[in-house]
Amino acid sequence: MLALFLESFPKILVPGLLVTIPLTAISFALAMVIAIFVAMIRFARIPVLSQLMQIYIWIFRGTPLLVQLFVVFYGLPHAGLLIDPFPAAVLVFSLNEGAYCAETVRAAIEAVPQGQLEAGYCVGMTYLQTMRRIILPQAMRTAFPPLSNSLIAMVKDTSLAANITVTEMLMVTQRIVARTYEPLLLYVEVGLIYLIFSTVFTFLQRAGEKKLNTYMEREA
Repeated sequence: MLALFLESFPKILVPGLLVTIPLTAISFALAMVIAIFVAMIRFARIPVLSQLMQIYIWIFRGTPLLVQLFVVFYGLPHAGLLIDPFPAAVLVFSLNEGAYCAETVRAAIEAVPQGQLEAGYCVGMTYLQTMRRIILPQAMRTAFPPLSNSLIAMVKDTSLAANITVTEMLMVTQRIVARTYEPLLLYVEVGLIYLIFSTVFTFLQRAGEKKLNTYMEREA
């Protein structure tokens, strides 16, 4: 048992470092771009666009992530659009996480005093300039903890990518299980590796929060 654990550990860890972490990082970065864009539109209450963003959030928050993966990877080819497994996973994770993060960012923007926006207008800034230079920097400090939690959750959610043949940690573990018939040991092992990744991100979150708090105290 110990020999199998030690032998399989690097075989599972390497796909985690080369596939799971990059998949998480790329997807979350794109999700943040989507989230900020959607949150700004909803905060500005732009006609039609705001309603479209609400529909986007409603769909992606209201349907299971696994179903979304299946629709994109297995369903779209029947409509003539074939996407490779990794890009398909990035697309779905980005859109799904973007919908959740958009609400987090919007709430953080609304928490910034209205006077900050008015002050930007008073000095001649446009809406986008005011958001970029005044509102968003303050809002992102507020949103940092919940967004960090979303990132940690995404690390674990990437295991669903195995269902569309992305060769990440869970798929590699399933292949080893099929060969060795030791599901308990190996699934506990992959769970341990996910736990290690989540713990590292948790420490990074705490360090980031501490730096933000120090910066805010210095600004005050």
